[in-house]
Amino acid sequence: MYTSYPKIIALCGKGGVGKTSISALVTKILSENNNSRVLAIDADPALGLSIALDMQVKKTVNDIRNQLINEIKDGSKLDKQTLLSRIDYEILDAMAEKQNFAFLGIGRPETEGCYCQINNFLKDLIKEVSLNFDYIVIDGEAGIEQVNRRVLEKVTHLLLISDTSIKGSQIVGSISQVADNTLGPHEKGVLFNRLKPGEEIPDHVQDTNIKILGSLYEDEQIYSFDRQGESLLGLSKGNNLSSLENALAGFGLL
Repeated sequence: MYTSYPKIIALCGKGGVGKTSISALVTKILSENNNSRVLAIDADPALGLSIALDMQVKKTVNDIRNQLINEIKDGSKLDKQTLLSRIDYEILDAMAEKQNFAFLGIGRPETEGCYCQINNFLKDLIKEVSLNFDYIVIDGEAGIEQVNRRVLEKVTHLLLISDTSIKGSQIVGSISQVADNTLGPHEKGVLFNRLKPGEEIPDHVQDTNIKILGSLYEDEQIYSFDRQGESLLGLSKGNNLSSLENALAGFGLL
């Protein structure tokens, strides 16, 4: 087990800006950096990151949670130690591995009802598992609350993804404000995606007072891979990968 804590990167932004593709590329870059160990967590219920990374999902964290809840509802008595052991086994069993990274899917939103003990055990064990990695990459939904509540509390780097629209920058600003109130100390920056050739970041975006990490342009190869459901791990070296590497370096991740 590693002695230092991992860098935990949560990617957030409005829908349709390419968070999942960028999450996959960030996983690719970091896992190829000095043989670093990366855990990719898909916190989006659609589980698109599993496709982008060509990972088979046997079960999600929420599947594990629901299974245990159903057992309790059926009258099974699970003491604390038994419950911890079961969850530990199930989390490791749900984790898929490839090359220098592992994958874990969170799944659909939780069923109704308060099962605080199970929820807390799940978060604690995911936190413990994360200590085996140098980086955690979380592909999240639009709001930071979901990432914070359901996965890991100690996000160290909030990577906001946006297009150049006013709505995109407004959502980035809103997520940033929520993160300031819900996360501990963290770095944050915004990466602009899917710019057209020659397009520049507009003034309304530059007024968000969030560090601008860089821009990625429309990429036919990425679009083709995404359209055909191919893994982005096979993406050849190009301008966008180089730009993303520079952005990650500027964010203190390389």
